[in-house]
Amino acid sequence: MDTESVLRISCYVTILVAVAVWETLSPKRPWIGVRRERWLNHLLLAAINAGVVRVVIPISAVALSLQLESHNLGLLNKTEFPFLFDVVIAVLLLDLAIYAQHYYFHKIPFFWRFHRMHHTDREFDVTTGVRFHPIEIVISMAIKFVVISIIGAPAVAIIAFEILLNATSLFNHGNVRIPASVDRLLRLIVVTPDMHRVHHSIIHDETDSNFGFNLPWWDRLFGTYRAQPRDGHQDMTIGLEIFRDVSEGKLGRLITQPFRKPV
Repeated sequence: MDTESVLRISCYVTILVAVAVWETLSPKRPWIGVRRERWLNHLLLAAINAGVVRVVIPISAVALSLQLESHNLGLLNKTEFPFLFDVVIAVLLLDLAIYAQHYYFHKIPFFWRFHRMHHTDREFDVTTGVRFHPIEIVISMAIKFVVISIIGAPAVAIIAFEILLNATSLFNHGNVRIPASVDRLLRLIVVTPDMHRVHHSIIHDETDSNFGFNLPWWDRLFGTYRAQPRDGHQDMTIGLEIFRDVSEGKLGRLITQPFRKPV
């Protein structure tokens, strides 16, 4: 368990720093605000989220998986498939579950009230990938536990999935410049920043597209894929029509945003 935590944190910090350096040296879009302030607020929010999850849900997903395995609970724990097959299937199903969760967080008003804080960011950079409300994080973790319990995901699959999800969330929120020819190839296997940036457009039908975080296939399969923003990546407006004042980026305002009237 200790090794798993160290591995996840190490990968998380490595990807965060790497994408931060990349977008500093080769940004896709010009910066419109003070990066130091938004970084501080977003990283403090990420630390609060980690603490809230540890308090509210004291058991980890890996510990849950080991308990399920010991009691022979969950679909994959009742099959005789090869171990590698179980790991691959579990990762795919977990990623599909995250896609579905993200879709319904946009469609169900109660969930959207918390998720929209992620979208009110007027910029789009690596720290947008950690800008989530604590209540959304707890709800997401509870949903993940239900999915893990149903499918009986192996511990190795959960570790691999968590590392992939954290890495791709940081990567695909990066304000990084990638040649169009490379992006076309990359988005066949992973959600790229240019693909996910469309999802952060202020235009509603673009916000309601490209829900994938890790694998890009679900959007194509379920008809929610949009290749490019209609205004282009340089001219598109990021964020929502509400909570656009610069003060909304402060930590206290971020946490209280779901409970205040949109302005």
